[in-house]
Amino acid sequence: FDVEVLDSIIPLAPDKLEGREDDGVTTILCLGNDPFSLNRNDEHGLANQIAAKSGATVYNGSFTGSTVSAAYPTYNDGYWMDALSLSYLAEGICTRDFERILSAAYYSYDPDFVPTVEMLQDLDMNSVDIICIMYDGIDYIQKRPSDDPNDPYSIVAYTGALRTAITKIQEAYPFIRIVVMSHTFCHSIDEEGNFQNGDRTDLGNGTLSHYLQKELDVTSDCGVSWIDNFYGSVNEDNYLDYMTDYIHFNAAGQELLAQRFVDCILPAKQAAETE
Repeated sequence: FDVEVLDSIIPLAPDKLEGREDDGVTTILCLGNDPFSLNRNDEHGLANQIAAKSGATVYNGSFTGSTVSAAYPTYNDGYWMDALSLSYLAEGICTRDFERILSAAYYSYDPDFVPTVEMLQDLDMNSVDIICIMYDGIDYIQKRPSDDPNDPYSIVAYTGALRTAITKIQEAYPFIRIVVMSHTFCHSIDEEGNFQNGDRTDLGNGTLSHYLQKELDVTSDCGVSWIDNFYGSVNEDNYLDYMTDYIHFNAAGQELLAQRFVDCILPAKQAAETE
């Protein structure tokens, strides 16, 4: 079936850059989970491929297994992964207080977590031009609410946490362009271990495409760019070529996602680098 790709590419308003001196280097900070965190240290990693294809300086601030939403409305030390969810991560980046995030990183068994937090602590945010946010369908799979009609900023809802994070970054760093890359097609796994099509299976809070539409609504409300990977990159028809399992990407999938980002956000820079 022919589908319409729903990209919404919005340039940063020129007045947001008033008084800011251009250092001549495009610097990108990537935030997210497995699409960025897996293969982070080799050339196939998504952040590294974005750097290679664009010539930009790219920092990888992702955490494997983390989510957009938090599991609890207030922080619970017994569930330290919440400290690595998007709204808490944005809060740390904006306030420069990483104590809770660093503690969670030490609790983890992932050797990349602590160095990632330390990188974020040391990163001069005044040098950052673009923040690229991408999470896979983990919030859908973990049955997190897609939204809260009574509280658009609820951090336990997928869209509320995203809205909270974007708003905090915009307030703290108005000169940084925010780009949200959507999740792609994926499956969930039922109790018998069978794959369930994410576009057809409602796990309690809507199908995967429902989460996609909600994410688009938030980015439109906040005036930030949104790249549609669900229809425009890895979809139900081609996922076998780009995924290693029900949700993770192979090298070709990571390259496809990197190319989509560069084509949508930095086409002029890519052309200049390849001339």
